[in-house]
Amino acid sequence: MASVAFLGLGVMGYPMAGHLRNKGGHDVTVYNRTRAKAEKWVAQHGGKLALTPAEAAEGKDFVFSCVGNDDDLRSVTTGANGAFAAMKKGSVFIDNTTASAEVARELDEAARKAGFSFLDAPVSGGQAGAENGVLTVMVGGDEAAFDKARPVIDSYARMVGLMGSAGAGQLTKMINQICIAGLVQGLAEGIHFGKKAGLDIEKVVEVISKGAAGSWQMENRHKTMNAGKYEFGFAVDWMRKDLGICLAEANRNGAKLPVTALIDQFYKDVQDMGGKRWDTSSLLARLEK
Repeated sequence: MASVAFLGLGVMGYPMAGHLRNKGGHDVTVYNRTRAKAEKWVAQHGGKLALTPAEAAEGKDFVFSCVGNDDDLRSVTTGANGAFAAMKKGSVFIDNTTASAEVARELDEAARKAGFSFLDAPVSGGQAGAENGVLTVMVGGDEAAFDKARPVIDSYARMVGLMGSAGAGQLTKMINQICIAGLVQGLAEGIHFGKKAGLDIEKVVEVISKGAAGSWQMENRHKTMNAGKYEFGFAVDWMRKDLGICLAEANRNGAKLPVTALIDQFYKDVQDMGGKRWDTSSLLARLEK
């Protein structure tokens, strides 16, 4: 059993912290910007509540975070009452936020100077993956720190991989989002075309999902898309945040992402339709408006 803190109890962090407590059996202290959410978590899972990130991190072997963006991450780490000021020597900070590779490298450097380790460890699998403890975790950082943290991360993961040095986890997550964007747009266009052609979408997917066109998105989203329901996954607002990170990194490294840039604008259209909180499969709604 390890002494653990978890910062950020959103739709992902709340169940992830629960798995650390219940599946991993760890001693967990939680912090959330909205205190009521932390109080609810403690009432449900036990553990302790902290009023600041620094209080949560003090004396802990491992500190996890899962917040919104780069600025939120800086706030809970190096900001006022941030966790970094309270981290003990030899401990490991594991960040599950989808953020930039730039902030990951910045925080890795700050951690090294202070005598502890930082791992950027964004996740994939959505809310359902978090609730079921089967997330895919893409990690960047020092191998020794990764080996130390791996058994704890396993509490909420199905797959955990060390992708390289600091920032490599975030870069891998960018590739994940680039691939998803293209897949969802292709699926949306396929379903839209099938409807216009008068085909039975269920029969079509039953056949093509067993061939080269098959994907997780097809298996898990085609029914809700066909029904015009978009309340079952990762929100459009968050996808646009992630694609913005991808496009900014591409501008830095010279990668060409024409399709990703186009689909990012398609998601802006969905936002303008009132679909900010719809899931990413709502690209179909744009085609059907």
